[in-house]
Amino acid sequence: MKDTLLDAAETVLSEQGTQALTLTAVADRAGVSKGGLLYHFPTKDALVRAMVARVIEEFDDLIASYVASYGDGVPGAYTRAYVEATFEILTGEARSYRRWSAITAAAADPEQAEPLTEAMRRWHGRDPAEDPDPGLAAVVRLAAEGLWEVLSHEPALYGADQLEALRQRLLGLLER
Repeated sequence: MKDTLLDAAETVLSEQGTQALTLTAVADRAGVSKGGLLYHFPTKDALVRAMVARVIEEFDDLIASYVASYGDGVPGAYTRAYVEATFEILTGEARSYRRWSAITAAAADPEQAEPLTEAMRRWHGRDPAEDPDPGLAAVVRLAAEGLWEVLSHEPALYGADQLEALRQRLLGLLER
């Protein structure tokens, strides 16, 4: 039920914007009573925190799945996985970066945004010893992050071929 409610909240955000994100709108979208929503999320802040936590967990899981697919001991595996996970979000069927943008906008309060800030510290503050060239790894992760930010504002800026070329270029930099 919680996932259904979170899905409904994300849909309201992506279709109507942050001003439309109300508990009533989410309950209506999910097809439940407002009391049913309040049972799981007693406040709008609790709902937004849960949406933020869910996208962070999904991105962490995606990174972990890529790292696991490489096998043990691959130098720079985390940064490579970060790039692959980012491009999966940017180019996958759901193009879920739009969802992230909406959730980030809804979490405008610093307290609500703190989990995302902490995740950024974790994603970008890696142990330099994990990468053969820590500076280059940081540049590659930041480039992927920047592309994500640009596409959240202008989704049509790059076509599928351009995005694939950028992905290959970033991964190629890690091969050096």
